[in-house]
Amino acid sequence: MTDYIVRATAGNAQIRAFAATAKDTVEAARAAHSLSPVASAALGRTLIGTAMMGAMLKGENELVTVQIKGDGPIGQITATSDAVGRVKGYVHNPSVMLPPNAAGKLDVGGAVGRGMLQVIKDMGLKEPYCGQTVLQTGEIAEDLTYYFASSEQVPSSVGLGVLMDKETGTVRQAGGFIIQLMPFAEDAVIETLEKNLTTLPSVTAMLDEKMTPEQMLEKVLDGLEVTFTDTLPLAFHCNCSKERVEKALISVGEKEIKTMIAEGKPIEVNCHFCNKNYSFSIEELHNLLKRAK
Repeated sequence: MTDYIVRATAGNAQIRAFAATAKDTVEAARAAHSLSPVASAALGRTLIGTAMMGAMLKGENELVTVQIKGDGPIGQITATSDAVGRVKGYVHNPSVMLPPNAAGKLDVGGAVGRGMLQVIKDMGLKEPYCGQTVLQTGEIAEDLTYYFASSEQVPSSVGLGVLMDKETGTVRQAGGFIIQLMPFAEDAVIETLEKNLTTLPSVTAMLDEKMTPEQMLEKVLDGLEVTFTDTLPLAFHCNCSKERVEKALISVGEKEIKTMIAEGKPIEVNCHFCNKNYSFSIEELHNLLKRAK
């Protein structure tokens, strides 16, 4: 099944909701960065949450970036999404390994540790919007739930899950949902939603039962008359290119490029987001130097 995000409303537009299936997206990230199982789960959850936040944006050129800066062994996690389902990201330590947590699950919270969650929204204005909250558990979903409530004042419930295949080390299931209450939500709607959430299976359990994003939302929003508004494709996508890297190298200035040339060997530039390497020969560096003048 191709990855996608579905948008919906419920309870006579008193709730807005998003859900995603993201197995191929997270697997592409795992393969690109050679992620360990716990790193796959940590980055995967962040990618899924960020992609659904991207689906909240209004302009096609707008971007949202989620940065998780904890003191755990995985280091910083960064994910960026546009408004049309293209998401990318990386972790500082992709090979981190930890024993399972007390529940026998991948210890994402232990890998992340304590720290801050930052959300940056580039909406084409002079200055990007930036919100920041303290990490609550490091498990990502709870941290995003807290972020929405404290930084954006939007009561929300975020569910995220990545299930790894123990035999192959690849991603078996991945997806999630975000449910948000509108300011005018009635008590009866809130009570129904809270009741549903208390009995809800985990995201990975629902996905492993072959539930679609639509079916997940119908379960979360049972009794609240769900209306699906649209869907958009979801994919791990990096817009890096040699041309973009050339522009970045030119921007560092003549002095830096001359230093590279003086070392007398080709250079290699790595894209953090997709782990692709771009090589530049001495001749290419000389051409860049001319363009930098």
